[in-house]
Amino acid sequence: MAEIVVQLTERELQQLRERAARLGLSVEALTRATVLALLVLPAGESEFDRAVQYVVRKNEALYKRLAAL
Repeated sequence: MAEIVVQLTERELQQLRERAARLGLSVEALTRATVLALLVLPAGESEFDRAVQYVVRKNEALYKRLAAL
């Protein structure tokens, strides 16, 4: 199985931990389930897709700088 690394702020990680705990899941299990759920949605048709596109456009310069590291 492949692995990925996701950078989160401390606040985001804490929120993820709290959400996982409320659901009785590990952070890893919640993250995996969320990604898998996203993959079954029709691309470009959900509110989530629109939100992701907005965030990517808004932070494009930051992502390019991080990729260059």
